[in-house]
Amino acid sequence: MAGRLVLEDARRAPEGIDVQLAFSDLGTDLRSVTFVVVDLETTGGAPGAEEITEIGAVKSIGGEVVGTFGTLVNPNQPIPPSITVLTGITTAMVMDAPRIATVLPAFFEFVGDSPDTVLVAHNARFDVGHLKAAAQALDLPFPKVMTLDTVQLARRTISKDETPNYKLGTLARVIGTAVTPTHRALDDALATEELLQFILGRLGPLGVSHLEDLKTVTDPVPYKRRVRASLADHLPRTPGVYRFIGPGDQVLYVGTSVNVYKRVRQYFTAAEKRNRMGEMVDLAVRVEATSTATTLEAQVLELRDIQTYDPPYNRRSKKPQKRPWLVLTKESHPRLSIVRSVPVADFPDALGPFTSARSAKLVKDLLEKTTRIRTCTTKFPLVPAENARACSLADMGRCDAPCLTGITQPAVPRTASNLSGLIDETVEKALENMREMSSREEFERAAEERDRLSSLIKTAARKENLRLLTSVPELRASRPGKKGWEIVVIRYGRLAGTATVSSAHEVLGMAETLAATTPPVQEPTLACGAAPVEETELLFAWIFSPGTRLLNSPEQPVAVSRNSPHRFRIVELAGDKRAPSRA
Repeated sequence: MAGRLVLEDARRAPEGIDVQLAFSDLGTDLRSVTFVVVDLETTGGAPGAEEITEIGAVKSIGGEVVGTFGTLVNPNQPIPPSITVLTGITTAMVMDAPRIATVLPAFFEFVGDSPDTVLVAHNARFDVGHLKAAAQALDLPFPKVMTLDTVQLARRTISKDETPNYKLGTLARVIGTAVTPTHRALDDALATEELLQFILGRLGPLGVSHLEDLKTVTDPVPYKRRVRASLADHLPRTPGVYRFIGPGDQVLYVGTSVNVYKRVRQYFTAAEKRNRMGEMVDLAVRVEATSTATTLEAQVLELRDIQTYDPPYNRRSKKPQKRPWLVLTKESHPRLSIVRSVPVADFPDALGPFTSARSAKLVKDLLEKTTRIRTCTTKFPLVPAENARACSLADMGRCDAPCLTGITQPAVPRTASNLSGLIDETVEKALENMREMSSREEFERAAEERDRLSSLIKTAARKENLRLLTSVPELRASRPGKKGWEIVVIRYGRLAGTATVSSAHEVLGMAETLAATTPPVQEPTLACGAAPVEETELLFAWIFSPGTRLLNSPEQPVAVSRNSPHRFRIVELAGDKRAPSRA
């Protein structure tokens, strides 16, 4: 069994977690990284197949040299006198040396292609540039390894007060390398390897202890921020939710990740480029985390934490708010009304929840126009008064005037049908309106109609999604994940618990155990009342993702209807506008 978790207190670290991780999830300790330091001598020309005259390289692991590579290379051309003066390499010395076509494959074999290998050079742009040009000319694949430039690293770790410049010879004198650079490849590579170890020693106190840290160390990050990366040291290497805590014990920011430790450490490096997040990290005094059995559970806990703590640095941070719905009023001659809550029993006859009051108003306007439901707010008696008079909407043909006739409006069943999710007739009418407006080049009006229709389609689709889950007392499901089978238990659209198991044979047993041990969810009295809408939508996306299997049989089928609003999609509209249409 890989792990399980019952959702209870989001801030209390759960018990019973046993999620096995791959070693790669822990990050690569610099002590286990293979560094290959290379130096080249060339004829002085532009990078190409026959410019390299010597290759020297040193391989080290954990600060210990484990191998060297050194050879002259015949460039198949005379070596210029100026290069001979600088390096001491003459044309006669390379006459019997192997050609680059023989040397380069051997060097690439020396380097290897492990993801934990780093190719290092002093002014890497020069050395690696020549190597890549030669490989391309010879049609050889270049090793897929990380490259590192000790010039850039030295600029970050050795101040200008310590060294007049960042040439290899100067730095070697400043730090006192055992090997003196001589403009010969292997000597210079050995000196560069000593320089690398010196630099790594200075980077350690800055929190650079893993290969992932080294990738961003040359980027400009304030010292006080990078050194505080130790705040992440105690965090789990599992999926979960993390919280940055401020000096007043307030939650500043809530996030989620498949590997909490690795994600939080990124906030202290140049991988985090948002100024607002940098400000938040500088304010934080500690980081808390809750491990979860699955990524889905982490996403749900993140939503709940954001609504609970209202963290100031979360962009979507906000207190829970009641979303608007659209219903028919309960009176003799109904009309449309925007309300903030709907009883569970009225869910089938209400449209919502909308994302905003504006969206609800747009759909209300569209339905009033297309169904001709009355819009006045006056309450009419069942039998109209003798002196009753209709308003101008009746004269314009936009209302059936029940105030005069006393007859139930034909618009009522049409409107009720739309509220229930059967929107085909309204979609056709709105599309026809947009086509007419477009033909008259009234593109602004067409865009307004498009917005109204888009709000109707999206909300009707959302209602169907939410109703499928919120009406089910308990739903159990499973799907294969990266580390085994993920299992969820959902009650009335709220996540009750999740678990992971390593084998498909364990799924049913774990589902039974999870259902028996998770806390109950009280049947809500309001539509979508058991969980925030965002949480239920996350669960819907998970349930309908490829490979998901239901483990129990609810009384109501969990399936999208044939007349689903999901049949409609966005297509191009004349005048560079966009409008919904049939899929």
